Amino acid sequence: MRLYHASPLVIEQPDVHHSRNFLDFGKGFYLTSLYEQAEKYALRFLLRGENAYINKYELDDNLPGFKVKVFEAYDSEWLDYVSLCRKGIQAGHFDIVEGGIANDRVFNTVDLYFAGVLNRADALGRLAFEHPNHQLCILNQEVIAKHLHFMGAEEIKKHSSHVCR
Repeated sequence: MRLYHASPLVIEQPDVHHSRNFLDFGKGFYLTSLYEQAEKYALRFLLRGENAYINKYELDDNLPGFKVKVFEAYDSEWLDYVSLCRKGIQAGHFDIVEGGIANDRVFNTVDLYFAGVLNRADALGRLAFEHPNHQLCILNQEVIAKHLHFMGAEEIKKHSSHVCR
């Protein structure tokens, strides 16, 4: 599977330990299968005056012995998992977690749920109308070492009012 990671750096040898805490799927190396999503994220680095790269990887299709969790929708299982991870509690023992990303609209709903403004049913009702973006989080360094292959990096540059590659 072709995957992308936006960064101010070229990352030939990623690791799970340099991630921030309290992210959607826990502390790990985050990627997406959606080039456009990575490109939008890379623009954030340009806005901060940093370099912007889209690192490209191939993840092996066959991952014997590794535990993979896939969330197909923004549902109660996804909400519970993300809620725990964002509190710093790693739910389950997975090597890879894949599913929707908490973008701005989704994050606002999750924030309101955390704050007690929305109850569970209302939060899930709002999330039902959101089309999931894609993120894949590798939580186990062994997966990276054995099954994630760096394919190169592309620098993203801002030129006038559009992006040039």
